[in-house]
Amino acid sequence: MFAGSAWSQPLADRSGALEPIRYTLRFPDPAGHHLDVEAVYPTAGAAEITLKMAVWTPYVIREYAQNVETLSTPLGAEKVRKNRWRVRTGGQPSVTVRYRLFAHSMNVQDAYVDNDFALLNGQPVYLTLAAGPDRPHEVRLEVPPAWKDVVTSMPEVGPRHYRAGSYEELVDAPIVAGNAKMYSFDVDGIQHALVNIGGDRTQWDGPQSTADLARIVRAQRDVAGFFPYKRYLFLNVLSGKGGGMEHQECTMMMTSPDATRRRETYVRWMGLASHELFHAWNVKSLRPREITPGEYEEEQYTRSLGIAEGFTSYYGVLSLRRAGVISEAEFFDELSKLVEGLQRSEGRRVQSLADSSFDTWIKFYKPNENSPRTTVSYYTKGAVVAFVLDARIQATSGGVRTLDKVMSEMLRRYPRERGYTLDDFAEVAGVDIKPYFFTTDELDYKEAAAWFGLKISPSGKVEPQGRNAHRDEWLAGKRP
Repeated sequence: MFAGSAWSQPLADRSGALEPIRYTLRFPDPAGHHLDVEAVYPTAGAAEITLKMAVWTPYVIREYAQNVETLSTPLGAEKVRKNRWRVRTGGQPSVTVRYRLFAHSMNVQDAYVDNDFALLNGQPVYLTLAAGPDRPHEVRLEVPPAWKDVVTSMPEVGPRHYRAGSYEELVDAPIVAGNAKMYSFDVDGIQHALVNIGGDRTQWDGPQSTADLARIVRAQRDVAGFFPYKRYLFLNVLSGKGGGMEHQECTMMMTSPDATRRRETYVRWMGLASHELFHAWNVKSLRPREITPGEYEEEQYTRSLGIAEGFTSYYGVLSLRRAGVISEAEFFDELSKLVEGLQRSEGRRVQSLADSSFDTWIKFYKPNENSPRTTVSYYTKGAVVAFVLDARIQATSGGVRTLDKVMSEMLRRYPRERGYTLDDFAEVAGVDIKPYFFTTDELDYKEAAAWFGLKISPSGKVEPQGRNAHRDEWLAGKRP
């Protein structure tokens, strides 16, 4: 946690006065990529307890338990499933479990430790109780002396000591530790920060990137009309790799140390940050009903990832233009990449958007040589569907309704605790969405082209034509 009262605001603790699970994280062998965890579990006097480790993060089975090297307890433990251990307690009120993890996966969903820093996501690190009421989880870190910074969105209760109100809050708050470069900025009273860690941090243009992030934050807040968080961290690992992972009050991203030096890589990084930020509203606040917070052992099937990820991809690009951080020409280049990507996909004629979502566990993240011919990306097609659906909503309502208004209304009607279905979305949108989600019919771009004053070629190139008031309002984010 970065020092400062703005990062110490408590999250809602729905677990009452239940005794927390307490973890201590140590780094005795960072060069060997090892992390030692000491955990103290309340037992309620039971003769034995069962511990579990998460199996997945969105949306693929990752088998985190394979990295548990050793596990010991005072009275012994028995592994009963690939990710579960039965621990004898002797009837004591608590039991201490020690385990060692191999942490050498440089990935935004995993755990990584070396001499310079640590990247710790919750799912691959914490064993939690498999049964009983959800309870608070506390985490304390003992880091190497050379590491000066520990940064997380978890509320701080003491020096390098943090508390989450539930297991979901625990795994939704990754940690980076080492020596970070932090750029703080305020947007309408809400504190944000860009946190660079790992790699060469001297090449990064902090002032420009934080100014642009602030503009993107405002553009996205204007869609919903509110912030879904009390503070927000952009955890930016300069590893030379890519990717991003959303959380309620932060995102974990990876990029190159020199990404701000070249326009192409900088636009790509801003697009990643924009995409992950919009997830704070779309997925972390507005979630498909089938996805249950805190459940990471079994696959959760939904046909709504076209909205959860695809619509987020659409707003990730659109927000850049609305924020004024890319030009109109750059925006249409990015939109063209999405439409062209869909039109080049042979699989669009085979797999529907809903099926792409449902089968993500076995297809999207596990491609083979036949995948290009039989599958379609719910990121790409979902983003293009958002574009044509936005035009459809506006055209059929005479410009009174927009996709912005639909998203804002969905956020009000379907809070995180409730979740939504595709039928719910169709009702709020006021248009038939089934052809977009449940068929492999070609998308019709004529309405979007006419409404926004665009030329869309058969290959998917999107170009503005002349002046168009609807296009100006759309790109500015103005509401009728």
